[in-house]
Amino acid sequence: MASDDVPATGSTFDDPVYRTGVTELIGILCYGEISATERLAEDATMAPDLATKAEILAMAAAEWDHFEKLRERLAGLVDEPYPFIEQFAPIFDRFHAQTSPSDWLEGLVKAYVGDGLAADFYREIAAFLDSDTRELVLETLSGTGHSDFVVDAVRGAIAAEPRVGGRLALWGRRLMGEALSQAQMVVAERDALSAVMVGGIDHPGLDLAGIGRMFARITESHAARMDKLGLDA
Repeated sequence: MASDDVPATGSTFDDPVYRTGVTELIGILCYGEISATERLAEDATMAPDLATKAEILAMAAAEWDHFEKLRERLAGLVDEPYPFIEQFAPIFDRFHAQTSPSDWLEGLVKAYVGDGLAADFYREIAAFLDSDTRELVLETLSGTGHSDFVVDAVRGAIAAEPRVGGRLALWGRRLMGEALSQAQMVVAERDALSAVMVGGIDHPGLDLAGIGRMFARITESHAARMDKLGLDA
């Protein structure tokens, strides 16, 4: 098994299955960042005031910055990055079709909880990547620096109107179910990406029991996120 200092351009990438799996992962993340940028920009139109709108648009800008970093890496792996990225649109279209927020609060919960679930999933996959790619993935999945704003806004809304908490808790559970379903579909539909997870690079690969534990960890992180928002998981 390779050591932690294997460069992304070394023998690891000479394996066509590994290269395909990593390229697909970066492409998926690229489209995810574009999708998040668009979604947050749309959510900003529902904001109750200019200050809230500015915060949401700042979140969108951070997602776009992540996209540009991923696109730069992808350009070194495929000849035409944009057509490659576009093939992953259905993954996100399915999720967003089932989780369209009805107001700005649901949009904030989706940004905080939904994106957090996706980040947890891709961080798990990052454990099986070469160090260069792992560093890039973890960097682009890092928090945008606006989590305190989301937590304060949601908790403030619940304090002002306690009934909001029940509605948002149900919304969070719906996001959880849809996000896990989509994550499972990604693993099932992408053979090369699944092979990376089974084989690993600097980390033992996953068997079925390991995959179960992975989703259990994601579920636990979701519960902690919901608790931070003042919502029942």
